[in-house]
Amino acid sequence: MAQLWGGRFTKETDKLVYNFNASISFDRKFYKQDIQGSKAHVAMLAATGILTEDEKNKISEGLDGILADVETGRLAITEEYEDIHSFVEANLIDRIGDAGKKLHTGRSRNDQVALDMRLYVRDELTCVKELIIALLKQLHKLMKENTETYMPGFTHLQKAQPVTFAHHIGAYMEMFKRDLSRIHDIYERMNYCPLGAGALAGTTYPLDRELTASLLNFKGTTLNSMDSVSDRDYVIEMLSAFSTIMMHLSRFSEEIIIWNSNEYQFVELDDAYSTGSSIMPQKKNPDIAELVRGKTGRVYGALMSILTTMKGIPLAYNKDMQEDKELTFDAIDTVKGCLALFTGMISTMKLNKAVMEKSAKNGFTNATDAADYLVNHGVPFRDAHGIVGQLVLYCIDKNISLDEMSMEEYKSISPVFEEDIYEAISLTECVNKRNTIGAPGPLSMEQIININEDFLNNLDK
Repeated sequence: MAQLWGGRFTKETDKLVYNFNASISFDRKFYKQDIQGSKAHVAMLAATGILTEDEKNKISEGLDGILADVETGRLAITEEYEDIHSFVEANLIDRIGDAGKKLHTGRSRNDQVALDMRLYVRDELTCVKELIIALLKQLHKLMKENTETYMPGFTHLQKAQPVTFAHHIGAYMEMFKRDLSRIHDIYERMNYCPLGAGALAGTTYPLDRELTASLLNFKGTTLNSMDSVSDRDYVIEMLSAFSTIMMHLSRFSEEIIIWNSNEYQFVELDDAYSTGSSIMPQKKNPDIAELVRGKTGRVYGALMSILTTMKGIPLAYNKDMQEDKELTFDAIDTVKGCLALFTGMISTMKLNKAVMEKSAKNGFTNATDAADYLVNHGVPFRDAHGIVGQLVLYCIDKNISLDEMSMEEYKSISPVFEEDIYEAISLTECVNKRNTIGAPGPLSMEQIININEDFLNNLDK
């Protein structure tokens, strides 16, 4: 069992205790970041005269060799090592001898793992950012293509007012734009280097922490050594942002599941993103949408886990904090997979536009516009509301829509109605006259689409 701390102990650690304490089974994910951080550390040690150039070169070449061998499979990260740090250091010493024993000068595993976690989270935030941008671009494409695709808008899952598919998709566009903003903010806030904090109180070596931070592309150094090794706020913030992303994906997935049902038939999912039944040959199940909805709980669980772990930990580092990794890694993989698959699913999804439009026409979604018609002809709104309620009851009894009522039928309920009522409650008119910013009308949608176009173009710069 390769350990970095055996000198103080006179007995071998119990095997069960060792396994319980070890983190190599999951922190092996850090091998790139651990080597990246170590190379920057030895470069700084040489720059400050703590190591010689020859020692720096030997250590750096040894680290490069370990990285290359791990990535090609020639060197396996096995569980004979306690953690990724002991794996790297032990293999380095085997390869270059005593010079490798100087790798750990001026640092502790506490600030080393804090660095590795920050580097890993930073890399993964960048990856998630690109996946959100890909989703936003697909949503933007759907918006541009569907400004005249009419559908019912819903409240309480009841048909409410007519909108367009572009307008409906635009709501998710705004959600994921906010998600992207959160990812950016978290990256900026956590992009400070903890290496050099030591175990908790810094070190007596004349380290140049600013140089280390610069070599690793951090904005600067952390400013308190105790906070440096015990801070996991950025993990909590990331998991909170990921939970919000998953909540948005889950809401969207729920709608796609409903739209894909036999009762709605608004959309048809591509075969590549659906599965069949082992017993019912007619079935085409929206499994990807359902799994995205289901996996949301995994990410919520990771957030609750780290919040609970951190709530009672005194300063500075405690072993409890090792629990920040496994569920975080799982949450990262879950979010990345869900974003990629969801984007693929909606990019291949077929819209049944005629069915969507018919649903909007047959659900009394133009009732509010009928009331507005009366108000514009001098009827107080509360009276207009009651009159249109009578119209709806009449149509339900006759199994017809407002569009299908005759003028005689309209006038039997209110003499205010004239022939222009039919234009006022037509689907296109109901949508087209709503042009306040954020509404589904064509003037508003053109403005919003242009805003989104500029937003996406600026992301590429």
